[in-house]
Amino acid sequence: MTKLALVLLLFSLGMAMQLVQSTNNEPKGVDKWIQKLHHGEEKVSRLHFYFHDTLSGKNPSAVEVAEASISKKSPTSFGLLNIFDDPLTEGPKSTSKLVGRAQGLYGSAGQQELGLLLAMNVFFTTGKFNGSSLTILGRNAVFHSIREMPIIGGTGAFRLARGFAQAKTHFLNLTSGDAIVEYHVVAMHY
Repeated sequence: MTKLALVLLLFSLGMAMQLVQSTNNEPKGVDKWIQKLHHGEEKVSRLHFYFHDTLSGKNPSAVEVAEASISKKSPTSFGLLNIFDDPLTEGPKSTSKLVGRAQGLYGSAGQQELGLLLAMNVFFTTGKFNGSSLTILGRNAVFHSIREMPIIGGTGAFRLARGFAQAKTHFLNLTSGDAIVEYHVVAMHY
């Protein structure tokens, strides 16, 4: 099994375990939630945070886990795969209040233009959505000024979530790859 296949398998198993854990923790609570769902009103939540992706230094939050034989020759690093566990903050500075973490993977999927396939779980560790998460899966065209990606689900307060996330690069070091990305998220949930 290749490194890439193993990484994708582990990521898929992790997402499946998250779903099982979120539905099996309190079966009675889930049953009550489902019963209320029929009478529930859909909510719209707007979220704003900064994503700090650090590939450099002694303690990177993102690491390369696989590459294709052509990745180093490709102008878009086609076939390169990274795994990340990035802090999310209220403001763009690394010293801003931590509001959660983003965990997932991104791989260079474009041959003509740098376009990442992004699979990311965003979970919140403070405030109203503490313990809840959103899952984002989509194309991230890094050099576009604003990128839009779909929300495909969530846990906790974001069960049955759908919506979108808009990403805008706040800072990018082209040498190290370190980036700070501003996110505006609109999530519809019950």
